[in-house]
Amino acid sequence: MINDDSHIYVIFGASGDLTKRKLVPALYSLYVQDLLPEKFALLGVSRSDFTDMDFRSGMKKAINAFKEIDDTSHIDSFIQKIHYQSIQFNDASTYHPLRQRMEILRTDEEICGNTLFYLSTPPSLYGIIPQHLASVGLNSQEDGWKRLIIEKPFGYDLESAMILKNQLLKDWQEEQLFRIDHYLGKETVQNLLVTRFSNGIFEPLWNRNYIHHVEITSAESIGVEKRGGYYDTSGALRDMVQNHLLQVAAITAMESPSSLEPVAIRNEILKVFQSLRPIKKEDVKTNTIRGQYLASTIKSETIAGYRQEEGVDPKSVTETYAAIKFYIDNWRWGGVPFYIRTGKRLPTRVTEVVIHFKPTPHFLFTSGSLSSSCNQLVIRIQPDEGMLMKFGMKTPGAGFDVQNVNMDFHYSDLTHQRIPSAYERLIYDSMKGDSTLFARTEEVIEAWKFLSPVIECWKDEKDVPLYGYPAGTWGPETADDLIEDKSITWRYPCKNLSDDGIYCEL
Repeated sequence: MINDDSHIYVIFGASGDLTKRKLVPALYSLYVQDLLPEKFALLGVSRSDFTDMDFRSGMKKAINAFKEIDDTSHIDSFIQKIHYQSIQFNDASTYHPLRQRMEILRTDEEICGNTLFYLSTPPSLYGIIPQHLASVGLNSQEDGWKRLIIEKPFGYDLESAMILKNQLLKDWQEEQLFRIDHYLGKETVQNLLVTRFSNGIFEPLWNRNYIHHVEITSAESIGVEKRGGYYDTSGALRDMVQNHLLQVAAITAMESPSSLEPVAIRNEILKVFQSLRPIKKEDVKTNTIRGQYLASTIKSETIAGYRQEEGVDPKSVTETYAAIKFYIDNWRWGGVPFYIRTGKRLPTRVTEVVIHFKPTPHFLFTSGSLSSSCNQLVIRIQPDEGMLMKFGMKTPGAGFDVQNVNMDFHYSDLTHQRIPSAYERLIYDSMKGDSTLFARTEEVIEAWKFLSPVIECWKDEKDVPLYGYPAGTWGPETADDLIEDKSITWRYPCKNLSDDGIYCEL
């Protein structure tokens, strides 16, 4: 295989929003930082009938509108590396001109056979485009590496995920596949690994002996916006839990890898998925909560309910809120409950992991509820990225009254450091062949296996309740019943990491 780092970056679906808003601005950021190879070409591919100049003009506007770095002095030189080819994705015959165009680019730009294909297309094309690329030999690594980036969703359920797996592995090797999950590109998700495995104070405590439970929240303040048609066929469970949040849970729970090599880290993540205790159908009602946001008034603004959104079936039972309690059956985590929740139209946009430590074995100081007497380590993924430790301190004055105080660190305090966007980091990793932060086939399949009983039960069992919750609240009140100890509730985070409160808003 060619070791030269020069390559052609091919984006399928190049006329779409993801390309304009995320991919090309991320590539431009890498270019400004001199992180792209000197011999590099970007080839946009879609059905639209553009010339190179048309496409370059559109991408220049996109960079100016969505740039992630202030320096605009390199835009003109960058767009000269951009080219365009129109094809019909389902028509195998149009892939021959695509190959010919790539061969011309290689000759003109003196680029070897290295190629990265990014599928920014509808999921229905994930099995078709790779097959057609292989039919014209664009999967062959004889003249350089070939890599394929696939956006989520990786299947709609276990059956479709298995079909996609077989379609991809028919012509492509596992090492060539990069399943991108932008959550894993976030700096604070990666910092989970560093927090756990570079600090000796955490590892002895990171187990069933000292941790009471683990809570993971991903909240969005927006609704489905203009994506009602798509979302109504997906729902919170498929859209967020199956990929983003289970991956975050696995990184939180994994054992220390033998090295920082991608295969070592991904092996430990896979072991977590393989250790998930299956949720039996008869336990779905008690271990899961599903909800759907209702019309409400927030700050004098009337917010439509989910069923009134554009593209949504007026009788839809698709969940916009999902909460699950589950266990990881291994030596480290045996008996420790994990709680995951995600939802739309919640009070604020926030994603975080909360480690709830067990209380002291003997209560010398009365502090009210069990919840208020437990230490918490909060790892904030977004926004106001950082870490927060909550612990008890004596209230000034007579007696031994105890109150919780915060010790926090905010990434924004590192004013001299620029935090790259998730796509920028993941695109760069894919160019380097680093698959650490990309999901492996086995991980995807295990995640679908775990959630299949829930998906089937929510679909088929008519007596599984769908709870309504007013837009702007923290979801169905009954979600508190998931947590076994009645004196403990969910943490109610705010936009600011160090604040706590039910009514926090953006």
